[in-house]
Amino acid sequence: MGKITGFLEIDRQDRKYLPAADRIRNYNEFVIPLAEDALRDQAARCMDCGIPYCHNGCPVNNQIPDWNDLVYRDDWEEACRNLHSTNNFPEFTGRICPAPCEASCTLNLTEAPVTIKTIECAIVDRGWKEGWIAPQRPAAKTGKKIAIVGSGPAGLAAAQQLSRRGHEVHVFERQAKAGGLLRYGIPDFKMEKHHIDRRIAQMEKEGTIFHYGVHVGVNKSAKDLDREFDAVLLTGGAEKPRDLEVEGRELSGVHFAMEFLPQQNRRVSDEPIGQVEPILAGGKHVVVIGGGDTGSDCIGTSFRQGAVSVTQLEIMPAPPEKENKLLTWPDWPLKMRTSSSQAEGAARDFAVMTRRILGKDGHVRAIECVRVDEKMQAIPGSEFEIKADLVLLAMGFVHPVHEGMLAELGLQLDKRGNVAADTATYKSSLDRIFAAGDMRRGQSLVVWAIREGRQAAREVDLFLMGETTLPR
Repeated sequence: MGKITGFLEIDRQDRKYLPAADRIRNYNEFVIPLAEDALRDQAARCMDCGIPYCHNGCPVNNQIPDWNDLVYRDDWEEACRNLHSTNNFPEFTGRICPAPCEASCTLNLTEAPVTIKTIECAIVDRGWKEGWIAPQRPAAKTGKKIAIVGSGPAGLAAAQQLSRRGHEVHVFERQAKAGGLLRYGIPDFKMEKHHIDRRIAQMEKEGTIFHYGVHVGVNKSAKDLDREFDAVLLTGGAEKPRDLEVEGRELSGVHFAMEFLPQQNRRVSDEPIGQVEPILAGGKHVVVIGGGDTGSDCIGTSFRQGAVSVTQLEIMPAPPEKENKLLTWPDWPLKMRTSSSQAEGAARDFAVMTRRILGKDGHVRAIECVRVDEKMQAIPGSEFEIKADLVLLAMGFVHPVHEGMLAELGLQLDKRGNVAADTATYKSSLDRIFAAGDMRRGQSLVVWAIREGRQAAREVDLFLMGETTLPR
C-alpha cells in the first residue's frame, strides 16, 4: 500500500477545530480540513495489514486500504468511485460517524490509527468540487413500484440503490424536507444541511420521487400504501424516546432532546418551528440528562443559544481513560471520550441518578440527584441539588413509534419493540413489506442505517425480480 514505510516515518495528523470561543457564535461547521499534501501523507500511513480489520470495523465495509492507496498515488477520482461503491453518502459519515474503522485500525494498537474518517471526507468533498459525483440514471425501467416510508439515511440509501436499478421509487416523509434525524436531529454545526439538499437533488434526477408532509398511518393509510405498490420498505427510525419517570417530570422547562434540537435546526434553515412552545436555552442553567451523542448535541446547541451553564449527567460510572488494547482491539472500546460540544465548557458528572425534579410556580428550578454505586443503587447521604432552568432528556430511544403505521399494519415486533425482520431478507411478518435501519435494529449509527438501507434494497430487488445485481 502506498509508501511501505509510511507508518514508521509519518506521525498521525488529524483535522483541527476552530477555537470554542469562535465556533459557538454560529451554527456553521467548524472542522478545518487538512491540506492535500497532508492528506497524501496520512494516506501513506496505511500499512498493508495482512488482515485489514478496518473493513469489518466499518459497517458498510468500505475498502479503506484501497482508497488510501489511491489518495497516496494522487488518483482522487478513482478513490471517489471506490468510496461510493460501498457508501452512498460518505459526506455524511465523513462528518458524523464516530469512526469505528479507526478503532479497528492496526495502528490503533499504538494510539495512532490512520485518519480514515478525515480522508473519506476529503475524497467525497473533492468529488463534489470536481464534478465527479453525478446522477446515475438507470438504463431501463423495470415497471415495478416501491414505496419507502421515511427519508433518513436508511431510506435514502435504499431509494438511491433501487432507483438506479430501474424501479419507480416513491419516498414518503412526514416532515417538510428529507433527511430524518440527519436534518432534524443532528445540529448544523456538525453537518450543514446543504449536504443533504445536494444528495436529494441528485436522487430526484435519478428518478426518485419524494412526497413530503405525508405521515403514513396518520394522514395516509398504511394499508392503502401496501395495495398501491409492489413492495413497501419501512425505514421510519426509532423515535420513541426513553422517558424519565420521576416526580416533577410534568413541570414546564422539562423536554425531550428531540423536542429541543429540531426547533433550532428549523430556525437555522428558516423553516417554521410549528405550533409548539419555543424551547430556548439563552440565559438559563441547562441540565442534560444522558451522556451520549444526543446529549452532546444538546450541549453544543445550548451554548450557541447563550446558556449560562450546561451540566451533563450520566447514570453510568465514568469509563476508563484508556482501554485495554489487548482485550478490546479491534472492537469498539469503552473509554472516556470528550466531544467537541462537551469541550466547549460543559460540566460532566457520572454515576448520578435523578430522584426528582423540583419546581416553583409550575416551572423547573432544580433537580434532586443522588450518586449510585456500580450496581446502580443509591449511596446513602450522597444527595445533592443542581440548579436548572431547562432540563433536556437525552437518554436514548426505546423503539419505533407503534401508534399509527405499525399498529394499522399489525406487524410483528421483536422483544425490544422493533419491527421483526432478519438481516437475511429484511422481510417483516407481512408479505411485500420490508423493514430496515433503526426501525428494525433499534437506535444506532448513521453508517449502520446506510448499510441496512443498501442491504434491504438488494433484498427488495431480489424479491421483485427474482435476481439482483445490487451489492449487499
